[in-house]
Amino acid sequence: MQRMIDYLFRPLEVAIVVLLAAMVIMVFGNVVLRYGFNTGIVVSEEMSRYLFVWLTFIGAVVTFRENSHMGVETLVRQFPRFGRLICMVASNVIIFFCSAVFFWGTWMQAPINASMTAPVTGLSMIWVYGIGFFTGGAMAIIALIRIVRVLTGYITDEEIASFAGEYTTPARERAE
Repeated sequence: MQRMIDYLFRPLEVAIVVLLAAMVIMVFGNVVLRYGFNTGIVVSEEMSRYLFVWLTFIGAVVTFRENSHMGVETLVRQFPRFGRLICMVASNVIIFFCSAVFFWGTWMQAPINASMTAPVTGLSMIWVYGIGFFTGGAMAIIALIRIVRVLTGYITDEEIASFAGEYTTPARERAE
């Protein structure tokens, strides 16, 4: 099961690399054109900003899956297993509701964003702000799965230790 989830997240990691590479190429190319040839590509400025938005939100999902977000790990490490489980459920319930609100807000804002266009590219703004559907939905699903795994007893000691910040390597590297 873990390998299947790893294969599902691999394209996201590749997308992060591709988005970052595209941003670097566009920004570097524009800098060279400006300083070397006194010209530039206006589209690259706008697109690099939009790619950065996508990069950030896709990265947030990947980071959340790996328990790499900031947390109060010094406090959680002091608790026994049951206390850690309570903290894990509580934090994932909060994350679930925040992600659901984020998804719902994106849903409510979507008609407005779909009717607006970017000033330079003419791209519908739903392509920029629609990432909220993916991020809100994915993080809510991950949080819900974690809650269910804790409540049904299928959570592993490694996952609890990772939540408490006791492992420095991502979960997928420990699984291999």
